[in-house]
Amino acid sequence: MTNLNNAHMSKLVDLYIAVWNEPDAARRAGLIEELWTADASYRDPLMQGDGHAAISQLVAAVHERFPGFRFSRIGAADFHGDHLRFSWALGLDDEEAMIKGTDYAVLQEGRLRSVTGFLDQVPA
Repeated sequence: MTNLNNAHMSKLVDLYIAVWNEPDAARRAGLIEELWTADASYRDPLMQGDGHAAISQLVAAVHERFPGFRFSRIGAADFHGDHLRFSWALGLDDEEAMIKGTDYAVLQEGRLRSVTGFLDQVPA
């Protein structure tokens, strides 16, 4: 997966969103293994984790805190070299998203090595 083009970046973002939407721990683990390097890390203002198991636990915590909420992509991904930036929304189906953010990823051989998340909109 080293052909870094628009189609590949779009697939990465779609898979990333799928990870955050997957409630089943076993299926989520498979997606994480496909998408992230073994030494991957995730950081945002509210949580952080290193490695596949920790990232899966972060996703599980979001499901617990926001039951029924779904992530969706906002717009197209932007990238250059091994750097990827994209925006997302989190909310209930058929409602305006309550939370929006932008994530910045560093890739290694076409997989996510690190993701830093920024919260652009959060409820008051």
